Amino acid sequence: MAKAKVRYVCSNCGSVQMKWMGKCPECGEWNTLEETVVQPASGKGRGNGAARLGDVPKPLPLTQVAGDQAPRIPLSNQELNRVLGGGIVPGAGILVGGDPGIGKSTLLLQM
Repeated sequence: MAKAKVRYVCSNCGSVQMKWMGKCPECGEWNTLEETVVQPASGKGRGNGAARLGDVPKPLPLTQVAGDQAPRIPLSNQELNRVLGGGIVPGAGILVGGDPGIGKSTLLLQM
């Protein structure tokens, strides 16, 4: 049986907080946070909308994964384009690492 969660809702502005505070951080009014019990979603499984065992896709070998699925922003440096698979994917994070003094900052400034 899932445990009910408690949230605190401001009666003045309606902001939701995870813990009780004397003063609402949104509107600044004192003693307006009221305790509200949130019932978990009914159904089998754990988590809040997490994938159920039947919904999990099967892993694929890398040879079967299409590399051109995401649109990319091409860079002026052709070698960086090659390393990044054709450019930067919007919304992606790219980690540039290496020893000190190897030129990471210079490379990123040139991008």
